[in-house]
Amino acid sequence: MAPLLAAVMAPHGAAAQEEFPPPSGKGRVVVVASGSSGPRDYRDVSRRIAALGYDVVLFDSNKWANTQGEGMRGAIAAAQRMPHALPGKVALVGFSLGGGYVLGYGTAWSAEAAVVAAWYPSTSTLNDLPAWAGRVRVPTVMFAGEEDTYNRCCLIDKARAIGKAAQAAGAPFELSTYPNTPHGFVIGGASYKPQAYGDAMAKTEAALKKSM
Repeated sequence: MAPLLAAVMAPHGAAAQEEFPPPSGKGRVVVVASGSSGPRDYRDVSRRIAALGYDVVLFDSNKWANTQGEGMRGAIAAAQRMPHALPGKVALVGFSLGGGYVLGYGTAWSAEAAVVAAWYPSTSTLNDLPAWAGRVRVPTVMFAGEEDTYNRCCLIDKARAIGKAAQAAGAPFELSTYPNTPHGFVIGGASYKPQAYGDAMAKTEAALKKSM
């Protein structure tokens, strides 16, 4: 199904870039946050999530810079107003830069979010890991490539430290890592890896089904 181009505006320029309705016509909302390359590289995965029965709204997370999370909060509100959206909490699925937003902010937003999936998220600004872990209230799955050296933003050692902090805090968090896998392993990404993508997609689907 072709995406519906949307012109809905929200605070801080949180424009709904594209809506991918589910086959049934309406569905629970999944907010997809792009990486820094923009929405184009995340249309394929957005379509695949929509095919599972969700109303997927794809955003350019570059527009959320310097908003202390309010850009993403505005995007959630905009997505909930889309024509094919059913009411209720949303799922947050973020990639790279967008993954950093959903991991850093969305994991604490239990009033708005039902589940978070962070794919190779930017973690370089997540410094006080025990404090972050203590704020996690939303079931979260995170996926990291063990050979990810992209801009040193998403290193595997930091991903593992995040997992350990979450475990120590008893947070609802699950980390999956993939050997011989670089940044951008999603379908449509610069370093697509079918095996890593397939596992991460299956776990994302399971997390959505469990929480939505």
